[in-house]
Amino acid sequence: MRIAVTGSIATDHLMTFPGSFGDQLIAEQLDRVSLSFLVDDLQIRRGGAAANIAFGMGCLGLSPILVGAVGSDFADYRSWLERHGVDCDSVHISELHHTARFLCTTDEHHNQIASFYTGAMAEARLIELQPVADRVGGLDLVLISPNDPEAMLRHTDECRQRGIPFGADISQQLARMGGEEIRSLVDGAAYLFTNDYEKALVEQKTGWSDEEVLSRVGVRVTTLGPKGARIDREGEPTVHVPPTPELRKVDPTGVGDAFRAGFLSGLVWGLSPERCGQIGNLTATYVLEHVGGQEYQLGKRAFVERFAAAYGADAAAEVEPRMECHYP
Repeated sequence: MRIAVTGSIATDHLMTFPGSFGDQLIAEQLDRVSLSFLVDDLQIRRGGAAANIAFGMGCLGLSPILVGAVGSDFADYRSWLERHGVDCDSVHISELHHTARFLCTTDEHHNQIASFYTGAMAEARLIELQPVADRVGGLDLVLISPNDPEAMLRHTDECRQRGIPFGADISQQLARMGGEEIRSLVDGAAYLFTNDYEKALVEQKTGWSDEEVLSRVGVRVTTLGPKGARIDREGEPTVHVPPTPELRKVDPTGVGDAFRAGFLSGLVWGLSPERCGQIGNLTATYVLEHVGGQEYQLGKRAFVERFAAAYGADAAAEVEPRMECHYP
């Protein structure tokens, strides 16, 4: 099963505020907010939604195809991704702009305020998917993750026209897009990924009810933070996937991307949606335990042990023979 992951490729600038954002907000003056936060530290890490997802899949032993736009400063980042199993031959290199930048501040409750500088990502709208499919011998699924909005719409339209199944992962771009655009990205998706807040936002902006959204997609996957995830398919009972216990909570940046990496890996291995959700939860937990979306290592032995502890020996027995991690 060949999966292309389209979306942002960026450098993350991650900062920590040792207080609560909520304590700094005045309810009567939210229409004229002017705040500055003195942060404790600055961590610069590799990131971007598509790159994080592809990295996680590579760590689990797959060879995802990364599709996005970067600047000429991508050489070291490319080498890193390729060492972790990611196919970067379909990444577009801009001659004008630097790779995108993500600037994010996290408070003591893991709330986040972030900004994203597009940079070279704007050129993702120039990328055609058919040459990617021709190069690798066809595509079985294209994930449309947060990216230049025009690129997201173009890739979704091309998937429809060419009959390529696609997954919708609008995430951060929900705030920027209007109802018509969101409806275009969601309608007909084989998989729709959101967190619980984004789920409500999709319904609000599209004007579709929960049932209407579900009728327009194959599988609806909703992450629930510390409550795990839920998986819905029309006409079938909801599957709730309990979370994986974490060893520590460090930083939530990239957690959702890691969930998608684990879920998609389970699809490639031919596992059930429930099992895919479990793999997603554990992969996401690894990210939560580190600063940055690509700072973790997946050792097969430790992964399987944690998986068995969270979901049982029978579940782990399904996953273990399919994993080909870089680390034992």
